Amino acid sequence: MHQNIYTIEPSSFVTDIVIHDYRTADVFRKYGIDFCCGGKWSLDIVCQNKNLSTEDIIEELSKIVRQTGSNAALDFDNWDIDFLADYILNVHHRYLKRALHEVKEQVTKFLDGHRKKFSELEELETIINRFMKEIPPHMKQEEEIFFPYIKQIHHAHKHRESYARLLIRTLRKPIEEVMLKEHEATGSNLHRLRTITNNYTPPDKACIAHKVTFAKLKELDNDLVQHIHLESNILFPKAIQMEKELLQDN
Repeated sequence: MHQNIYTIEPSSFVTDIVIHDYRTADVFRKYGIDFCCGGKWSLDIVCQNKNLSTEDIIEELSKIVRQTGSNAALDFDNWDIDFLADYILNVHHRYLKRALHEVKEQVTKFLDGHRKKFSELEELETIINRFMKEIPPHMKQEEEIFFPYIKQIHHAHKHRESYARLLIRTLRKPIEEVMLKEHEATGSNLHRLRTITNNYTPPDKACIAHKVTFAKLKELDNDLVQHIHLESNILFPKAIQMEKELLQDN
């Protein structure tokens, strides 16, 4: 739990606000504000571009920051990055390996019985199939290449190992060219899911299958948003900074 209430100003960057308290992501998502890969803008500029009241958005965000809760207690930004990598692996990767198959099965089952009535939802199947094709190899690359390397860099940085320079392979280029672009693609697909489903809101008198399908999609969305946020905004930038410092030290 935060001991000091974080003060949100018009000049505060969207990404910084979410890094401080992840629960604020719900507000940004509500108004279609990108807080992940594109969240490098100040709040006042974002609100101007969206024709939103900066004061109203700050008030909504501040109410969340003032609340106590388990998410606020998870101070991801101050975790050691090797621990953060393990958290992503054991929480988010493990969840996705199970949930992707469950969501695909649920969407397929729902559409099989409702395709004619809700033809506009057929795109859900296309997007989930895209996730099934793209996300597992992305996670495998992280598990087999990126995360072990990040842990190695963290150990060398923490102990100021003399051999550290020999380990450096420069994360920035592969992260920018592969990891972050794939994160952006996932973010675009999530945005499309929200649009198609009206932010996962089933229509009046929706059947149970409809409600369950949207609930599972929303759960998947929430997990992917936090997953991408932890990697793009905290884990990868910190690892790149450690590389820089190790090169300067040796």
